[in-house]
Amino acid sequence: IVALGGGALTFALWMLATERPGSYALERAVTVMVIACPHALGLAIPLVVAVSTAIGARRGLLVRQRAAFEHARLVDTVVFDKTGTLTRGAFGVTDIAVYDGAGEERVLALAGAVEASSEHPIARAIAAAARERVRLPRSEAFRALPGKGAEARVEDRSVAVVSPGALREEGIQLPDGEGFRVLSEAGKTVVFVLVDGRPAGAVALADVVRDESREAVRLLREAGVHPVMLTGDNARVAAWVAKDLGIEEYFAEVLPGDKAAKVRELQTEGRLVAMVGDGVNDAPALAQADVGIAVGAGTDVAVETADIVLVRDDPRDVVAVLGLAGRTYRKMIQNLLWATGYNVVAIPLAAGALAWAGVVLQPAVGAALMSVSTVVVAINSRLLKG
Repeated sequence: IVALGGGALTFALWMLATERPGSYALERAVTVMVIACPHALGLAIPLVVAVSTAIGARRGLLVRQRAAFEHARLVDTVVFDKTGTLTRGAFGVTDIAVYDGAGEERVLALAGAVEASSEHPIARAIAAAARERVRLPRSEAFRALPGKGAEARVEDRSVAVVSPGALREEGIQLPDGEGFRVLSEAGKTVVFVLVDGRPAGAVALADVVRDESREAVRLLREAGVHPVMLTGDNARVAAWVAKDLGIEEYFAEVLPGDKAAKVRELQTEGRLVAMVGDGVNDAPALAQADVGIAVGAGTDVAVETADIVLVRDDPRDVVAVLGLAGRTYRKMIQNLLWATGYNVVAIPLAAGALAWAGVVLQPAVGAALMSVSTVVVAINSRLLKG
């Protein structure tokens, strides 16, 4: 319509306002219609969207809701669920204390040998950590101690892995009371390794913080985005994890049904919030957030609710999503400015605005310029970086 209208107006003006022949007026009209064909303008956004989607797919960033992705560039607060998102969601050995001079690897080997026969989550974590670091000695006569721990014969010695409560029941003095207190206040689970009834060491476990989480938080802060942590854990555990990650704002002891309310509370403060989670309990919060982001290893419910899905369990991909959204928007604006600016300059020239100065565009030149403008938009779209 714009092209036809511009051509008709140009023809009428030249015919009515000048003494030029009709062939000249027709030539101007045709040139205007050729140049005004909105190919570049029509491709300015779709090409960028296609390139952006391809880049995201290659990096494991799957966009389910395009509108939410476009809003992601404006996000100023990212709320992370702790378990399974910032942490691995499983016990891991974080500290080993030695009391008899045997060395950390020896303590871990003895504990791993006993726990290798147990099905308890803590036991499995200790056994897995031991297998990664040392060669496990053989154990025999394994016996579970319900509510206390387990024991076995290892290298012809009696080895037990027990809780602090079991230690107190037996009247055994804690070898390092202050160290135990510090670990407990950090929200860690501590078990003691006894060899022939004497404390040889202790193993502390916790839901291990992902190394990638620390970098993700740092990158968000550098980008001016405020990270927030939500967790159902107690305040001590939340404070320890938040301090480890460098997160200043966190909410502890949040019930599953209250996560969406916390997101809503942040939104009422005028923040544009992205929620990152992986579980069924996170689904309402993902739906409430301006941008819901689910990590790929999460539940089907979380993935179905989210606007964007991260294939990898890597919090740094949240930073990648926000960055890609910003670069995509800027590339769209560049294309629109080029396509619009081209028409603003080229259409008057095609209409003969500078004919008095001898500057006249022929229809063939107009067709070439129109093609060039489309190619420029396509090339600029391809220059979008992941």
